Amino acid sequence: MARFRRRTCIILLLFILFICSIMMALKTLRPDRAGFGDPFGLGLLPELQQRTVLLDNKQNSLNRVQGDTVTRVSNLHSIAVNTMKASMPPVNKLEEELSSPNYNFHIFYYSWFGNPQFDGKYIHWNHPLLPHWDPKIANNYPKGRHNPPEDIGANFYPELGSYSSKDPSVIEAHMKQMRSASTGVIVLSWYPPGMADENGEPTDDLVPVILDYAHKYNLKVTFHIEPYKDRDDRSMYHNVKYIIDKYGSHPAFYRHKTSTGRFLPMFYVYDSYVTIPEIWANLLTVSGSQTIRNTPYDALFIALLVEERHKHDIHRSGFDGMYTYFATNGFSYGSSHHNWASLKAFCDSNNLMFIPSVGPGYIDTSIRPWNNHNTRNRVNGKYYETAFSAALLVRPEIISITSFNEWHEGTQIEKAVPKRTGQVVYLDYKPHKPSVYLELTQKWSEKYRKEQEQWLM
Repeated sequence: MARFRRRTCIILLLFILFICSIMMALKTLRPDRAGFGDPFGLGLLPELQQRTVLLDNKQNSLNRVQGDTVTRVSNLHSIAVNTMKASMPPVNKLEEELSSPNYNFHIFYYSWFGNPQFDGKYIHWNHPLLPHWDPKIANNYPKGRHNPPEDIGANFYPELGSYSSKDPSVIEAHMKQMRSASTGVIVLSWYPPGMADENGEPTDDLVPVILDYAHKYNLKVTFHIEPYKDRDDRSMYHNVKYIIDKYGSHPAFYRHKTSTGRFLPMFYVYDSYVTIPEIWANLLTVSGSQTIRNTPYDALFIALLVEERHKHDIHRSGFDGMYTYFATNGFSYGSSHHNWASLKAFCDSNNLMFIPSVGPGYIDTSIRPWNNHNTRNRVNGKYYETAFSAALLVRPEIISITSFNEWHEGTQIEKAVPKRTGQVVYLDYKPHKPSVYLELTQKWSEKYRKEQEQWLM
């Protein structure tokens, strides 16, 4: 029994000595000067190592230790905030990464697309096949509607898929693409509140979101007034007033500096020729019965020119300029490149703006299967560059681009990807990458800037 007790005491003594040795070892691992609440261990973090040194040299009394504890908590909060800020891109990083905007490059933009996730159904992607006006010809082509997401009303397929124009991530992606292309002004397709094209839904409620995202990317927004029902001088006055009153104070709202130094809103008026000049003159001439001139709602109004005779109607109507829209060289008088020089001369002699519209190609056989003869092959970007070259020859103040995302007519420069389904093989931008037309736009935007500097010398 005595031997057992002796053995137990020896084991207990050895255990106590073992515990003491561990305590001494731990003591050597912790700085002697560390007081309660010291940030021991922060020095192991690379981002905080230098700052931690500053926290370790003020411990001469208990009061100072307590005071330093509060100070250190505040410092650690500042360190965390600074670390978080360091992980975020600086405010001007976006400006450094993207090409500078060119406010003389205007690009047509459509916000009429929808899908079930955001809109409860597909909108525009399920576009119907439009019949030919001649029943004999129409009978030779298929009828019905497209069936998204695999079958859409377009010959190309978007990289973003059959998206909704309401999707904030889509809007932001679009703004980033347009900015990367060095465009500066978005020409937004617009119908009055509660109105839309026959295949769409009202989109005016999207305008504030588009303006906000445009402003984030230092882009401006102007409006492409579509031919809504009963559009005339009176309704146009009220709708221009509505746009300026509601959106005119937004920093992304576009105003163009005129030769007289005034900054005026600009409105593109699609299918302006369907309204007779006398009606337009009521709104757009100083003596008109509904004149908007010299009022708070005065602006620059740009008419669509299709036929040669329209140039005289445009001048008589009181418009401030003309654009050609269609990306189909030879389709109309206005869209034919070889006519741009004479149109520019006419505009110069009548104090009008001439805004040629360039595009990467044209194909709408997904919605007009009988319209193959108006297809314009992209020729791997050469068609687009030829159009830009023709536009620069006439030295325009502004160039418009048809389009960012008019997918139905195949004029988009938005990113497209190869896609094959059971029944459809979509066109694509190969052998180039999906961003090729954005890059070509950026190239010609810079070329335009350099040439414009020479014009003004």
